[in-house]
Amino acid sequence: MTTNIILLGPPGAGKGTQARRLVEERGMVQLSTGDMLRAARTSGTEMGRKVAEVMDRGDLVTDEIVIGLIEEQLESHKDASGFIFDGFPRTLAQADALGQLLGGTGRRLDAVIEMRVDDDALVRRITGRFTCGNCGEVYHDETRPTKVPGTCDACGSTDLRRRADDNEDSLRQRLMEYYKKTAPLIGYYHALGDLFTVDGLAEIDEVARRIAGILDQAATA
Repeated sequence: MTTNIILLGPPGAGKGTQARRLVEERGMVQLSTGDMLRAARTSGTEMGRKVAEVMDRGDLVTDEIVIGLIEEQLESHKDASGFIFDGFPRTLAQADALGQLLGGTGRRLDAVIEMRVDDDALVRRITGRFTCGNCGEVYHDETRPTKVPGTCDACGSTDLRRRADDNEDSLRQRLMEYYKKTAPLIGYYHALGDLFTVDGLAEIDEVARRIAGILDQAATA
């Protein structure tokens, strides 16, 4: 029996980090809407041609197309131990469509895990981070500064960079957009009894431990 989950959380909550751990440790498949669309566009399949046409026109890809891509992935990863839905659903209509797809293929949604954060703490976390442009090592002004100011500990490069959108105004706008879109989903899945909440700002290993506990509980339900 596969384990299928949705990871919800604002930018910087650590969804990507936790998804990678689940892929590596449990053999799950991460289904990222953006990755699927990029792959489909160059696949040469009928669905891929539809995606390319829509994207080339500058139009938004329809829910029907995204559900079709997800269905393809479910079929092509029959041996996967489960799936992580990343970036989908974003609306109540998409949530209904995903539920119908899973039910129609004999699967179920086992858990929706909300990685909840304190906004002020998240802003401090993200606005303080910077990376080495040479080797990709990640640092933080408060929690992980470089030993020598302006120089990467790992490779010695002085090419240290901050993302242009990692500023407080931009981040708070992204958080507002996230909450506006996701609040209905949180209520929807709570009503279904599928919603679980973890502290997204806890230590990475602690977050992973809590998510593992939720998955183990879902597997025996």
